[in-house]
Amino acid sequence: MNLVRIWDLPTRLFHAALILAFVGLIATVQVGGNAMVWHFRCGYAVLALLLFRVVWGWVGGYWSRFAQFVSSPAAALVYARTPFDQRPPSVGHNPMGAWSVLAILLALGVQVTAGLFSDDEIATAGPLVPYASGQWVSLATRYHTSIGKLAVFALLALHVATVLYYRRQRKIDLITPMVRGDKLLPAGTRASADSAGTRVLALVVLAVIAVGVVALLA
Repeated sequence: MNLVRIWDLPTRLFHAALILAFVGLIATVQVGGNAMVWHFRCGYAVLALLLFRVVWGWVGGYWSRFAQFVSSPAAALVYARTPFDQRPPSVGHNPMGAWSVLAILLALGVQVTAGLFSDDEIATAGPLVPYASGQWVSLATRYHTSIGKLAVFALLALHVATVLYYRRQRKIDLITPMVRGDKLLPAGTRASADSAGTRVLALVVLAVIAVGVVALLA
């Protein structure tokens, strides 16, 4: 058994940055008023991070690529029905965890997009409101403030609960590998590339995406 680099630094920083941006979204909407300016900025940050993760899912470290951890729905269902002790070990995300991650990313993406078209008809309106019909703005606003918000909270709560369950009940630590990047695995397990070159690539990708988001929305 050797320590193998599974989660490259860009993936780990994405994870941490997404958490911070999400906390910022919640804090600013609770304060309201002038803090809504920062609510939108946090939303732009989440959007940029999600777009980065989509790109990184194709060109990032081996185990960060969608092709390596996303299985078919049928495979995920078979995995879910398999008794825990008979499930094959997973290097990165297991089939159920992979779909959980995709669901969270999708829910956040839809929530942020709805926010761009939302209007409280008082003092706060998304940057894309002028380009949409009143019916679409009304629908996006209702979704953003109710269904979308609840969906994101439910998925995140399930994600956290699952991680804690694995750690406390199954004695499987999913947190440390995501923080440090390495996981104790059998010798010969393929490692994710995490060199200076890949980190520079990630920085360039994020910078291009961030500039694009700011140019289009801010």
